[in-house]
Amino acid sequence: MNRAHDDVDEILAAWRRERPDLDVAPLEVLSRVSRLARRLDLARGSAFSEQDLEGWAFDVLSALRRAGAPYELSPGQLVQQTLVTSGTMTNRVDRLERRGLVERRPDPGDRRGVLVRLTDTGREVVDQAMAELIVQEKSMLTDLSTGDQRDLAALLRRLLAPLEARDPA
Repeated sequence: MNRAHDDVDEILAAWRRERPDLDVAPLEVLSRVSRLARRLDLARGSAFSEQDLEGWAFDVLSALRRAGAPYELSPGQLVQQTLVTSGTMTNRVDRLERRGLVERRPDPGDRRGVLVRLTDTGREVVDQAMAELIVQEKSMLTDLSTGDQRDLAALLRRLLAPLEARDPA
């Protein structure tokens, strides 16, 4: 069976030649993950551009959409789900509100609190962006069988879960 060759193989060969004293084995996995992440960012940018969204906007809108009807969360819940500071979230909600994609409303359970709610327009935008994202991501996985995709997901979960448990942010 012919083994596929990629740019990381070239990088590893060069490091092994130049620094034979180093064990570059971690690069076998993590350089590929890094390069895949870059390609995923580009694919996501393409998917979101159809809706004139940036990645951060999709993150906020999709957190609200995943919350289910009535598609609202507190700013604190949004901060927790998107891993940004409260100041950053305020700025993001302001920008999305100006575009008519979200609205703020008083929290009926806390007189001092507010809830951020996805508007109908926001829901349409995030739903269309999500559909395009799925198309982009499926195309990236076409060379892997369903079983390979399941195995890869399980391995990545084993790698990621302990890291997230140690440092959730």
